[in-house]
Amino acid sequence: MNKTVLITGATSGIGLGCARKFAENGDRVILTGRNELLLENIRKELADKGVQVLTLVFDVRDREKAEQCINSLPAEWRDIDVLVNNAGLALGLEPEYEGNLDEWETMIDTNIKGLLTMTRLIVPRMIERNRGHVINVGSVAGDAAYAGGNVYCATKAAVKALTDGLRIDVANTEVRVTNLKPGLVETNFSNVRFRGDTARAKKLYTGIKPLTGDDIADVAVYASNAPEHVQIAEVLILATHQASPSIIVRK
Repeated sequence: MNKTVLITGATSGIGLGCARKFAENGDRVILTGRNELLLENIRKELADKGVQVLTLVFDVRDREKAEQCINSLPAEWRDIDVLVNNAGLALGLEPEYEGNLDEWETMIDTNIKGLLTMTRLIVPRMIERNRGHVINVGSVAGDAAYAGGNVYCATKAAVKALTDGLRIDVANTEVRVTNLKPGLVETNFSNVRFRGDTARAKKLYTGIKPLTGDDIADVAVYASNAPEHVQIAEVLILATHQASPSIIVRK
């Protein structure tokens, strides 16, 4: 059965990969993001292939705007089958005692509070229908801290705990909950973390073939297509030569 899939942070990286892969799967997609132009470009790309697409422009940190956008969905788009909580970011690699407080707030507000906002807005209707799937994009960084990761790792550990907690909360329903934990993925993520230092960001992927946004999207689609009695609770996805957050063999 074709599904209605809402993806946050859909303008690049894993979110964009999910938009394209769910569309290829025959699903219709609701794409959210902060950049209206990028969203429109993606909408046109998918619409030209016959995909039903709806775009919503908002920042998941803005709870009021997020609520306004979700509440204003046309009736035929309100029954969301899959919520992909993908919006997230990392900023900086400074030691915790030298970190930027504003950047910490941005990570916490996006990675944790933004995910909670979207969950709170979407899941109640899933419960009413006794059907749905929440896919949270966590990280290998949520399993163990690494040098310079401190607050970012903490936010992804929170994603794991919140995902596990939600799975417990909905265990008496048909709603499924999945935590995807990517390792090294070559996206705009590192460019953002290094505040636009493209050369430094590119160096992170030197000597190893990293994952792509499409690789993670493939796993998301697989989880959503599992039989109804099968819940893919958690998946750790690493590049072949990455063993942990900090162990990467470069050749």
